[in-house]
Amino acid sequence: MCSRVSVIGSGNAGLTAAYHLSLMGNQVCLYGASGFDQPLDDIAQLGGIQSLAEFNGVPLEFAGTQSIHTLSRDLADAVAFSDVLILPVPSFAQEPLFRAMLPHLRDGQTILLMPGNYGSLVFNRIKMEEGFQMLDVTLVDAISIPWATRIVGPAQLAILGMKKQLPVAALPASRTQEAIKRLQPLMPLPLTALDNVIAAGLENINFGGHPLLTTLSMGLLENFDGQFNYYKDCCSTATAKAAAVMEQERLAVGEALGLTLKPELEAMNSLYGLSASSVYELNRTSETHGKLNSAPKSAQDRYITEDAAYLLVPCFELGQLAGVKTTLVESCLHINNAYNEADYFCSGRTLDKMGLTGKSVQEIMELVA
Repeated sequence: MCSRVSVIGSGNAGLTAAYHLSLMGNQVCLYGASGFDQPLDDIAQLGGIQSLAEFNGVPLEFAGTQSIHTLSRDLADAVAFSDVLILPVPSFAQEPLFRAMLPHLRDGQTILLMPGNYGSLVFNRIKMEEGFQMLDVTLVDAISIPWATRIVGPAQLAILGMKKQLPVAALPASRTQEAIKRLQPLMPLPLTALDNVIAAGLENINFGGHPLLTTLSMGLLENFDGQFNYYKDCCSTATAKAAAVMEQERLAVGEALGLTLKPELEAMNSLYGLSASSVYELNRTSETHGKLNSAPKSAQDRYITEDAAYLLVPCFELGQLAGVKTTLVESCLHINNAYNEADYFCSGRTLDKMGLTGKSVQEIMELVA
């Protein structure tokens, strides 16, 4: 039996979700926001989305072409299409989408954020501020998107690989198993439960690899226009040592909140079916991460503007609240602020933006339970 699902967003992850969910037999409504018309125009003109069998001489998975049931530029129509909405959008796009979606949502809908990055908490805050307190929808935060993927041409994807599982948590956590039961038939990989949405944010595997390695490698990345194999070329024995220190800060924050987080190496091995003995070895040998040369070209890349602002900032603030020093996390953010003439401590995903200002650790953990 065909299931209906709405994919909100037409970037790399949005097109890949629409393609793969359609490949599985689901009826997909793909929504593209005003000003991002080209992807939908390309799909309409070419009759679907193509996933390549090879790119730059590298064999790829999930090759084929899929038509998409419905293409929409009307958010109300996309929200009405299905009781399951998937938002594979950058963190900075979540808040404006939430505000635009709220008047059109209905009780009983499930909204999967990929990645979550504490977005469910932001939604909850906005829902209260906008007067939708009685709306009963379930928000689910995933640690990331399932795929390593790129748009490489008009309506054309290079899917480099897919995780073995996708850890998720609902807000509140008491709804996680129910949400997984609802979402699992639609999804191309197993969904596994995390303790709560705070754990989902701290478990995002981009935390350790992206902001710090990008920050430490910025001179080479900018001067050589990102022409590197990011994970192999930007991970050295020294940068791996620095990343290990940041990893200990993340784990310490989790412990102070009463969470048992997976160490990065264990998580990466589990997600990609590997058996590396160190993060350094994993970065240097992972086939999924090593297929193409693709690296940030500047400090404006999402590895900083999203992963530092929406992953490091919450860790820093939760650490402050719990009395845990996160010196390397804070240092990385200060350098990123200097790079981009920004203040991620204010513009990033703060406790205030998550609606958690003034709450104790215990109150926060009770809220998400």
